[in-house]
Amino acid sequence: MKTKRCENKKMQKGLKGSVNFLKAVSEENRLKILCILKEQEMCVCEIWEYLKLPQNLVSHHLKVLKDFGLISSRRDGLKIFYKLNQSVVKKNIKLLNKFLILKT
Repeated sequence: MKTKRCENKKMQKGLKGSVNFLKAVSEENRLKILCILKEQEMCVCEIWEYLKLPQNLVSHHLKVLKDFGLISSRRDGLKIFYKLNQSVVKKNIKLLNKFLILKT
């Protein structure tokens, strides 16, 4: 039995990271935000209009995604633009694959 593989310290750290990743993306509106940001960079005013949600709620979701590193932002005058951080998304998906995909 190979269950010991998931018990070492490195795998436990990866497991905790995967849990946090899943928490960040499991909320429907956050997943929608990631989906629209994969197409193009957008400011918060465009995101909340697209989602038809209050600006403060969208800002909360953006903060959660940014704190996890899934998105990045840049300021242009008074507007803040957000974009998807592809490398962080790919890293977390790769980590999930380690836990869920059988090696043949």
